[in-house]
Amino acid sequence: MPPIQPLLATHSSSQPVLLQVERLCFDYPQRALFKDFDADISAGVTLVLGDDGAGKTTLLRLLAGELAAQAGRLQVREVSLQSQPQAYQRHIFWADPQTQALDAVTPLQYFAQTRQRYPDFWPPDAPQFHELLAGLSLTEHLDKPLYMLSTGSKRKVWLASAFAAGASVTLLDDPFAALDKPSIRFVLQQLAAGACETERAWVVAHYEALDGVPLAQVIDLDVCGG
Repeated sequence: MPPIQPLLATHSSSQPVLLQVERLCFDYPQRALFKDFDADISAGVTLVLGDDGAGKTTLLRLLAGELAAQAGRLQVREVSLQSQPQAYQRHIFWADPQTQALDAVTPLQYFAQTRQRYPDFWPPDAPQFHELLAGLSLTEHLDKPLYMLSTGSKRKVWLASAFAAGASVTLLDDPFAALDKPSIRFVLQQLAAGACETERAWVVAHYEALDGVPLAQVIDLDVCGG
């Protein structure tokens, strides 16, 4: 299978570019996935669109610096992943929604750990942080170890951290998986508000459009090169 040449459908936007991707290349042993992929990720919401297996999660892991590309350059604001990897990752929020590595900690402990990494993370007594926890129905679960939570509630912990972190670029992989309908509506509302941001970019990997969320850009991974 030839490597993906994603189609970038960019909407008119005056928002500043926060993340630059230049000539990104990545191959799995069994598949060449990305070849010389370029993108300018601006403030607002970018949708990474594609079916299962299209490479959505891989692209987010590459943008996060969690997965090393074979070639290419990534820069968030003025910070390059290649020359300043730790500083770069402080500008990027990414949490693997399927990880079990943190199952022994509580949501409150996880938020405290994440707050140390992101200086703009909302303080624990901030009204908007309490509104966020209530909107995701997390308030009653804050002192429970993550292994005691349902898959949906664990995902809400990652989402709460993503919205509160204040990172320049936030990467969300299938954010609606295992969520109840009220939480899905709440997340869509948060993303719709994020579409108006001028200092934060949201990159959301999903298999269909985001209902009611204005988009700065669509990166369609189902469009392949010949």
